[in-house]
Amino acid sequence: MGLGGCALIATSLCAVAGAQTVSAGRIDVVQVNGLIDPSNAALIRASLRDAERIHSSAVVFQLDASGAVDVDVNALLRDVTDATVPVTVWVGPSGGGARGASALLARSAGFAAVAHGAHLGAVDPIRYDDTSFKVDAPLKTVTARADTLLEFIGLLDGRTVATASGPVKLSTIKVVELNGRQVREPKGDIHFRKLGLVAQAAHTLDAPWVAYFLFIAGLALIVFEFFSVGVGVAGFVGAVALAGACFGFSHLPVAPWALALLLLGMIGMSVDVQAGTLGPWTFIGAGSLVAGSVWLFGGSSRLDPKWWVLVVVIACTVVFMLSGMTAMVRSRFSTPTMGREDLVGEMGLAEADVDPDGVVRIRDALWRARTNRATPIQAGDAVRVVAIEGVVLEVEPESGGARDHREGRRRS
Repeated sequence: MGLGGCALIATSLCAVAGAQTVSAGRIDVVQVNGLIDPSNAALIRASLRDAERIHSSAVVFQLDASGAVDVDVNALLRDVTDATVPVTVWVGPSGGGARGASALLARSAGFAAVAHGAHLGAVDPIRYDDTSFKVDAPLKTVTARADTLLEFIGLLDGRTVATASGPVKLSTIKVVELNGRQVREPKGDIHFRKLGLVAQAAHTLDAPWVAYFLFIAGLALIVFEFFSVGVGVAGFVGAVALAGACFGFSHLPVAPWALALLLLGMIGMSVDVQAGTLGPWTFIGAGSLVAGSVWLFGGSSRLDPKWWVLVVVIACTVVFMLSGMTAMVRSRFSTPTMGREDLVGEMGLAEADVDPDGVVRIRDALWRARTNRATPIQAGDAVRVVAIEGVVLEVEPESGGARDHREGRRRS
């Protein structure tokens, strides 16, 4: 062995021998779940800063997470490796796992272990919104096993972990006597930390299937509010749902053309709802809804909603538009006690401004109406029905409009 190799071994032995032993202190357990999005990245950074400020014994990241979206993974990894407190990772509990950016974090930590029944998946793709993203970082092989968090903390006892300020020998377990038996328990306090209420809401909106569902539900509610006339609870809830969906989409690799297809799908089906018939726009809208849903997200296929989520959302949307909306329009803007043709020539009142579309009341029934003149009709003005197209009445002002020939014959 050369002189360089001997010097390196001597330096490593001196570092281990001179490792600082941390006395009993607080152990911070940080729970990280789901995508590594801006909310989880902020949680990781804030936990490291606070642990350094109060000189915690160690930071334990409890991972049941996956890849990153809209996060600078290199910067996040530097924050972890440059920490002056020992950073460790436990992948658990059973049934959990870590892959992508989360697996990279586990393989870069000072020490890591995996629970039985949990899995440590592949590092690639690290970022789900950019599958070509790579990092040049030394990755460790994780072979340690710990079924519970307490067992993992026990594994840390007496272990030397590298930090940015030098190696640290951990002391995490003490032996106490209980009922005549010696029992091992953690030294100091264990402090649990997870996303706060607002951060958890933002993290939930970043889930692809949640953002997709809210977008479709928001559009459906706004369409419902449009046909029901006025601004009510459905419109408000729909607007809130769309705002939440747009927030989630801002952190996800959404294909603009697929988003346009979703809009076209809802508008297309609304056209035939307005006409009261099952026409070509129904099939165009349904096809656009399916295509936009399938190809909505780019990047890794791990972002795509599960197939059954797509089936449920698409099926419920089509049934709602073709059955529920059609029935609602017919019940609100028509009445079974009168023939529609007999309405021509009838007088009524404008319930809302007709400019050019609005709502009128004829024979105590509300109808969607459209003016046949350039001059708008104000709410409260008298109107006359001059024609009917589907479930939409064509009306004109009482004065200045052409009178229907049947009305003239009735008067004569």
